[in-house]
Amino acid sequence: MPLEIQIGDIIDTKKPHPCGNNRFEVLRIGMDFRIKCIKCEKQIWISRANLEKRIRKIERQGTLLKPEDIKK
Repeated sequence: MPLEIQIGDIIDTKKPHPCGNNRFEVLRIGMDFRIKCIKCEKQIWISRANLEKRIRKIERQGTLLKPEDIKK
């Protein structure tokens, strides 16, 4: 089952962006996701499968969620 990720969520990833940051904002959802690095504001397109493997935690409107808590 896919994770329930919403636009505006802040995602912490296991692997950092080349700028050194590992926090991203979700801008677009679907089969491919568009995420934006919080530090350098670079936008990245990534497939759902790759993104779900790399997620460490998700912050939704100030609430911290772990991937196992948000499975559909």
